[in-house]
Amino acid sequence: MAETDLSSTTVFEERMQRRPLVLNNRSMSWISDLIAGIPEAKTPLWWWITTGITASIAGFGVFCILYLLFTGVGVWGNNIPVAWAWGITNFVFWIGIGHAGTLISAILFLTRQKWRTSINRASEAMTLFAVICAGIFPAIHVGRIWMAWFLAPVPNPNWIWPNFRSPLLWDVFAVSTYFTVSVLFWFLGLVPDLATMRDRAKSTAARYIYGVLALGWRGGNRQWLHYELAYLVLAGISTPLVLSVHSTVSFDFATSILPGWHTTIFPPYFVAGAIFGGFAMVLTLMIPSRSIFKLHDVFTMDHIDVMCKILLLTGSIVGYAYSMEFFVAYYGANPFERFAFINRYFGPYWWASWTMFTCNVIIPQLMWVRAFRRNLCVVFFVAMCANAGMWFERFVIFVISLHRDFLPSSWRMFYPTWVDVFTFAGTFGIFLTLFLLFVRFLPMVAMSEVKGVLPEADPHFPGASSNEGLVQEGIATHEPA
Repeated sequence: MAETDLSSTTVFEERMQRRPLVLNNRSMSWISDLIAGIPEAKTPLWWWITTGITASIAGFGVFCILYLLFTGVGVWGNNIPVAWAWGITNFVFWIGIGHAGTLISAILFLTRQKWRTSINRASEAMTLFAVICAGIFPAIHVGRIWMAWFLAPVPNPNWIWPNFRSPLLWDVFAVSTYFTVSVLFWFLGLVPDLATMRDRAKSTAARYIYGVLALGWRGGNRQWLHYELAYLVLAGISTPLVLSVHSTVSFDFATSILPGWHTTIFPPYFVAGAIFGGFAMVLTLMIPSRSIFKLHDVFTMDHIDVMCKILLLTGSIVGYAYSMEFFVAYYGANPFERFAFINRYFGPYWWASWTMFTCNVIIPQLMWVRAFRRNLCVVFFVAMCANAGMWFERFVIFVISLHRDFLPSSWRMFYPTWVDVFTFAGTFGIFLTLFLLFVRFLPMVAMSEVKGVLPEADPHFPGASSNEGLVQEGIATHEPA
């Protein structure tokens, strides 16, 4: 018996020598008090002011959408040959932003990367809000939005069936499936924490609402067994979706014969760019949240360091894709393809292409330096540049490839109108308003998963066999022993 205790203690001490994922030896009850205390506390003044600003921007964006519907798509700056412009640029941008959440939740969960536990909840919520913003643009881009339901493969009075060979229809299936699975994945992870919020609630209304959403969770062994199995299954389903959704979006362009679009590198290029932009947006949201909600011990500099390395990796992949596009255009000996890529960097839209390259390739190279990865100002600057660079990348691919087609007589510049600009700004308002509502009423960090990486959750933790430590912390009814 003594030998067993000695070996268990030795294993525990070896594990404690690793870098902790939660600093300052925080207990499980401290995690509950910190995370649950955010929605339980009185609504701060800054939240009302910020939400009022973002909601106003969202409201003006909705006004622009209604103005478009009542007036027509002529209020946009689209023309011939730039038929796809601002709207589709924003659609692909928002879809890309939504990739980091499922990547952090699914792929990193399957690879047992425990550092994900502090950021997966917020990134999953970000995914849902980004996909909602993305879904707005294809619907209003069709012009007659009341006919958008014709995209669904259902019988209609005119016997018009969708063209199943069209990548645009593949988008409908891919994005709707991705959104559905992401909602299920996000809500399933919330259930144990909603039960904690239910048991901590002071008011009857909050206790009832959290109780309904918790689906009768009591934290028994059978419930945890089914929960972990369902979470694993959803993670397995979500993993191919991360790779397939943006690949399908890239097929909208790669299956055409237009110079600048007709290339087989688009699927991996789009996926790497989506992960790059998604992680940048997670950092953009979580770095201010870390300071505002005092999450320094939960969302540590080690977490930020790892995310910066992923930014560096994916940014380098994107840079490689840019180089390969130039090489393929040169090696393919297609004069139209060569002209398209020379026009990108030396034509009238040169400023957009060089901004894209600087923000996506050059600036992320700062992340090679450990001191920069540990400097929040530098990290936030790089993340903001990546966000801007990924939008410019979409603009470059769509607008610059279209504005000079095969006939010089039809060449024309694209200039966005005020409706274009404020509709896009409105989606940022919608996105930020939804995120502010999320952090105000729901746990923004997965309490149950963070507790699982604490020393107390280790089976070799002293006293774990008697479960005394868990009972003393008041979470034995919600966490697996």
